[in-house]
Amino acid sequence: MSLDVVIAGGGMVGATLACALGARGFRVAVVEAAPPRPFDPSDEYDLRVSAISPGSEQAFRALGVWSAIAQRRVWPYLRMHVWDAAGRGEIDFDALELSEPRLGHIVENSLIQHSLMERSRAFEQVQWHCPDRVAGFELGEHAVQVTLEGGTRLQARLLVGADGPNSRVRALAGIQFRARPYTQHAVVANVRTERDLEHTAWQRFLPSGPLAFLPLRAHLAAVVWSTTPGHAEGLVELPQEAFCTVLGEAFGHRLGRIESTSARVAFPLRGAQADLYVRSRIALVGDAAHTVHPLAGQGVNLGIMDAATLAEVLVDARRDVGSLRVLRRYERARRADNEITMRAMEAFKSLFGAQAAPLVWLRNVGLGLADRATPIKHLVMRYAMDRAGELPRLARGLPL
Repeated sequence: MSLDVVIAGGGMVGATLACALGARGFRVAVVEAAPPRPFDPSDEYDLRVSAISPGSEQAFRALGVWSAIAQRRVWPYLRMHVWDAAGRGEIDFDALELSEPRLGHIVENSLIQHSLMERSRAFEQVQWHCPDRVAGFELGEHAVQVTLEGGTRLQARLLVGADGPNSRVRALAGIQFRARPYTQHAVVANVRTERDLEHTAWQRFLPSGPLAFLPLRAHLAAVVWSTTPGHAEGLVELPQEAFCTVLGEAFGHRLGRIESTSARVAFPLRGAQADLYVRSRIALVGDAAHTVHPLAGQGVNLGIMDAATLAEVLVDARRDVGSLRVLRRYERARRADNEITMRAMEAFKSLFGAQAAPLVWLRNVGLGLADRATPIKHLVMRYAMDRAGELPRLARGLPL
């Protein structure tokens, strides 16, 4: 069967692209190694969650998937409070300042993926090959021949790598992925707190890295603790009661006592950019093209904007979706924004990791000034919410 697009990777970004293209009649095959488990709201919360921006929410609404997500399990956050453990500097971001109902929602990654897969299967033109993986491909002038590990051969006008930071598509295409290890690991866990999180995302900058509490419920938080690899390993191995004590102390007991914790896992952090997002008949999206530090929770939103932008470019081109001329429109639209976000996250990490007295004083003064510099703060908020800049039509609530 001749297809328009083969998408390697059916995670949040790849499945978003599949829904967007399927809704416009594109013939799409999604190749995914591991399907999400069936979602049951009575199950424990997953450890991997995302802060979904209003722009990403708007895209999901336009694709007809947001209601399925929201009806199952989401939690809005209206404020974000950030402060420095080494001083008195702090800053508050409040949705009311922009006359917005919220800054975003905290949602489990598996729920997003499950809902997108479910939605994409409503389109007859979208087929899933799952579990399976891309084994190789051959590029032609007008098509790409894709071979799957299960033996299936697919012909399409475009192959999209949405297969994560260890992308096989990117590697097979010979595209360099320049990574900068952050010498940090993120420890993630879900914890119950004595005090109400008050629909607020909390983040404290410690000398070893940022510690975030993201609200899943009034007294339930997803914790993301970025710290040194050795410290992270020790935190994972601590008995539950000891971990709760250490976590509460590191957070300055801002939310009272940490009453209980789930199991914990740790994973290494790095920032990376692919040298190229596109080649003739090849495009990269999401973590296959770029990764950023999780301190601002922007990674998945960048990927969703990638998918929405690529879909828009392909819909507008339609007749020649795999040509380099067309694909470069996508690269020009997304590369600079992703690069700027990555560099900004690295700058924050470096600034708050510095312990020299002059820098500690400077960043605490800077936080206070930024909190009072309303126009600047509002601009930062709008960009973080995907409410400013060059946004794809889906993120603006417009049809493709």
